[in-house]
Amino acid sequence: MPITSSAKKALRTSQSHFEANQRVRSQMKTAIKRFQESPTPENLAKAFSRIDRAAKNNIIHTRTAARRKSSLTKTLETASAK
Repeated sequence: MPITSSAKKALRTSQSHFEANQRVRSQMKTAIKRFQESPTPENLAKAFSRIDRAAKNNIIHTRTAARRKSSLTKTLETASAK
């Protein structure tokens, strides 16, 4: 446990940042799962939006975001080809 007052404050801010990041990450994962269940252009747009927000706030790396978006686009292409 932190002892100094600055360490206590750092712990509080770290916890609040963690919770906020988890919220964004959870929303992103939910949007991706919804798209995978029913791959439509509307769900793809929502997933892209959530991925971009997470990348913008440095919750995920920009290249990770690009890789996930590419993968989702391929999924939509294969689903629409059927």
